[in-house]
Amino acid sequence: MTVPARGVKAFPLAAGQHLRITDQEGGQVGDLFVYRTDDPGEYLSASHTRAATSRLFPAVGQQFVTNLRRPVLTLAEDTSPGRHDMLIAACDAERYRALGVPGHASCAQNLVDALAAHGIHPDTIPQPVNVFMDVRVDGDELVRRPASTRPGDSITFTAVVDCLAVLSACPQDLAPVVNDGDPTPLSVTVFSDGPAGA
Repeated sequence: MTVPARGVKAFPLAAGQHLRITDQEGGQVGDLFVYRTDDPGEYLSASHTRAATSRLFPAVGQQFVTNLRRPVLTLAEDTSPGRHDMLIAACDAERYRALGVPGHASCAQNLVDALAAHGIHPDTIPQPVNVFMDVRVDGDELVRRPASTRPGDSITFTAVVDCLAVLSACPQDLAPVVNDGDPTPLSVTVFSDGPAGA
C-alpha cells in the first residue's frame, strides 16, 4: 500500500501483526500515530515513551507506550540509518499560517481526516513518532538535518495490542531540511509472521 506524498492512510493492526514503513525514494519523513482499538482515548505518546525508555530517540527492541503508560508497539527492525524523532510536534495549520501559507496540508489535519473515516474525533493531536526524521541534540538546541534514508530503507513495528496506526507522509515543502523540500510517497506493508514478512 502507498501513502501518497502529502497524504495519509490508516492501518488497523491486530496484536502480533507487523507494520513496515518503507521510504520509496529516500529523504521522506513520516508522522506515525497509533490509537488503541478498544479505546481511542488511549494513544501512543512520545513523551511517555521517553520517560519509559529513558531515551530521546527509539532503538530496535524498545516498546512505545501510550498516554496511560501501556505498551502499544515494539520497534522490531530497522534497515534505515536509524534516525527517528520523538521530540518535534506534528506540523499543523498554525505552523503553515505562520509561514504565510494558510490552508497548506499538514500532518495534524491528515490525522484528523484519517481518524474521522473511522468514527474517531480527537480532542488533541498527539506528538507523533517522526520516522526517518533526523533531529540531533546539540547542547540545549535541536538541530534538524535532512532525512538520510535511501530508497528502500524501512522500519518495522509490531503491534502489542489491537490498534489503529495512522501514517502521514509529511507535506512539509517550505523547509528544505525536511523532505528535501519535495515530499514523496511512503510504502506500508502489514503482515503476520511467516514467509510474507521475510
